[in-house]
Amino acid sequence: MSSFAYLSNTTFLKSPPSDPSRRYAVAGVAWDGSVTNRPGARFGPRSIREASHMLCDGTHPHFDVSPQAVLTDLGDLPLPNTSLERMRGAMLPVVAPLLREHHLAWLGGDHSITLPLLRAYVEWLGRPVAVIHFDAHCDTWEDHFGEPSGHGTWVYEAISEGLVVAPCFTQIGIRSPGAREAREYVRDQGGQIFTARDLRGLESPAQLAPALQAVRERLAAHGHPPVYLSLDIDCLDPAFAPGTGTPEPGGLNTNQVLTLLEELADLDFIGMDCVEVAPPYDHAELTSYAAANFVWTYLSGRAARDRQRSAR
Repeated sequence: MSSFAYLSNTTFLKSPPSDPSRRYAVAGVAWDGSVTNRPGARFGPRSIREASHMLCDGTHPHFDVSPQAVLTDLGDLPLPNTSLERMRGAMLPVVAPLLREHHLAWLGGDHSITLPLLRAYVEWLGRPVAVIHFDAHCDTWEDHFGEPSGHGTWVYEAISEGLVVAPCFTQIGIRSPGAREAREYVRDQGGQIFTARDLRGLESPAQLAPALQAVRERLAAHGHPPVYLSLDIDCLDPAFAPGTGTPEPGGLNTNQVLTLLEELADLDFIGMDCVEVAPPYDHAELTSYAAANFVWTYLSGRAARDRQRSAR
């Protein structure tokens, strides 16, 4: 398959472009037409790729493996950039063949890209999925400031459309203002929420064990459905991620997110996205480095899991 458009001469972890023989792939969705505050997330894919070059050969110190040998970069998807519905409508025919070839990590872009990605995964798998959702915002509003859809409605839409196993929808880091109906929507549908306040002061695997166990118990109780990870970079406190469109004080720290990603690496993940990185508002590239590290950690966890399976 030919590579899509590149916004720079870099690829994630300096991986080769568009190699269909490689199991894992990174692709960018450079769209920010649905932001409610500061635009700029369309530049996130390029910035995350550039930050990933600080990871050298990509050998992860926790997993002791690098995803570099099994990773390709597909560039940025060729999508309309002025209409949300046209962008989402164009995604399915582009994304569908990629899911058959690779395990994808998607670089956003604002959070409105997650809904069409979930639609593509569910169509491919033929079943709803579990979701682990890191975010400052619940994204469960029924409208987008008077519009029917946007980056703050995708959770509501995904649950309403039956794309997800609602009791296996887990939100982590939520803390933004919002009416009770929005804040508690996921819990009201049977899912679970770990707010940023719930997790204050909890950083190590032992301290986060109750949350980790709760995730595992939900998945086990519902037959271990496939899991999709959606990581909004604003789950982090602005001290760790100033470069985002809607920063919310009081968030998670980088260590907390890394611990959760590392400890959950054995789950049956089918893909992930990292969204809302807005480089124009970043300082010293802190946000891009965090995002690159999270995506790398996810991919390293996948590679480690593959290594363990092949050793059996």
